[in-house]
Amino acid sequence: MKKRCVPLIAFVILFVVCSIDAEAQIEYFPERNAVWQEKSTSDFGIDSVSLFRAVEFAKSNEYSGSRDLRIAILKGFEREPFHKILGPTKKRGGPAGLIIKDGYVVAKWGDIKRVDMTFSVTKSFLSTIAGLAVDKGLIKAETDKVKDYVWDGTFDGEHNSKITWQHLLQQNSDWSGEIWGGKDWADRPPRKGSLDDWKARELKEPGTVMEYNDVRVNVLAFSLLQVWRKPLPQVLKDEVMDKIEASTSWRWFGYDNAWTTIDGLQMKSVTGGGHSGAGLFISAEDMARFGLLFLNSGNWDGEQLISEDWLKNATIPSKPNVNYGYMWWLNKKGPRHWENMSEDIYYAAGFGGNFIIIDTKHNVVVVTRWLEPSKVGEFMQNLTKALD
Repeated sequence: MKKRCVPLIAFVILFVVCSIDAEAQIEYFPERNAVWQEKSTSDFGIDSVSLFRAVEFAKSNEYSGSRDLRIAILKGFEREPFHKILGPTKKRGGPAGLIIKDGYVVAKWGDIKRVDMTFSVTKSFLSTIAGLAVDKGLIKAETDKVKDYVWDGTFDGEHNSKITWQHLLQQNSDWSGEIWGGKDWADRPPRKGSLDDWKARELKEPGTVMEYNDVRVNVLAFSLLQVWRKPLPQVLKDEVMDKIEASTSWRWFGYDNAWTTIDGLQMKSVTGGGHSGAGLFISAEDMARFGLLFLNSGNWDGEQLISEDWLKNATIPSKPNVNYGYMWWLNKKGPRHWENMSEDIYYAAGFGGNFIIIDTKHNVVVVTRWLEPSKVGEFMQNLTKALD
C-alpha cells in the first residue's frame, strides 16, 4: 500500500503545483514609490538587438504635433465647428515608455515619471469605472437601459431611451443631445456636408453604427457619476489606483463648467478624453501599473480588483466594429489590425501617440508615449520580433 500511495500523493502535489503555476501570470508587483525591478533580456530569452531597435524606433519617431498641447489640440480638431479648449491642458514631454515582462521592466526610455495628458487612454479607465459598477451591483448589467438609472432627461425621447450602458461603452449609441456645451453632431463631423446637414442627420439605431465621439463619452461619465454618487476620480483612486500602489501624482479633470449637484453636493463630471482639454493626466509608470492589472486578469498581487467576467466582456468585439470592445481597441482582423501579431492583443489609445498595450500571448505590457500614431503598428512589429 505504501509503495502505491507515495507516487499517487506525489502526482497530486505535482498537479496542484502545476495548476498554480498555470494561473500565476505575474511574478512581481511593484510597491508604491519603490524602484521598479528590472530584469535582463537573457532572463526571458528576448532578442536584445531587436528590443534595442524597437526602443530606438519609438524614440526616433516622436509625435509630429506641437509640444504645446493647446496648439496641437486646436490644430488636430480644427475641422470641428465651435471647437475650443474647455478644460486644463499641459505642455508635454518627449517620447517615453516601458516594456514590462512578467511584471519586470525589460526596457524603458524617456521620463517615465513625468505626468502628461493621456487623451483617449482615459476612456479605458472610464470603462473600468463602469465595470466596477457592474461588479458591485450598482448597475445590474451593462445591457440595461441607461434611462432606468439616469432619469433627469438625458435619456428621454424615442431614440435616447433605447440606449444601454453597452451602447455607450462600445460608442455605438448615437446619443443625440448636448452636454457641457458640446453638441453630439459637432464632434468629429462627417467629411462632407455643412452645419445644416449635420444637425438634420438621420439617427442610427443604437448598437448598429460605431462613431468615435467624445460628447457621448462625456455622457457616459456623467451617467456613471449619477450611479456612483461620488466623483469618479475618487472611485478610481479608492477602487484601483491605491490598490495597485500607483503614485499620488495622477489627476483626472473635467471641463471648467462640468458641475452637477448630487445629494446636495456640487461634483465635477470628468471627461473621457482631452480633445477639448481635461481628461487623465498621468505618468508612464502609473499607466504601466494599470496595464499590469489587466494583463493579470484584474488581479493585483492576489486581490481581485476587477472581475474576470468584466475583462472578458470588455474585450469582445462589438458588432459594428470588430476592433472595438468596451473602450479598448482590439487587434482583431479588421481595419485596425496590426499584421503578424496576436489577435489577443488589446490596447488603450490616445491622441498624440499615447498607448497602453496588453499582449497576453507574451505576458507583456507596453506603454509608449508621444509616438507618431501611424507608427505604432511598425513599433509593435519590431517588438514582436524581439519577443518571439
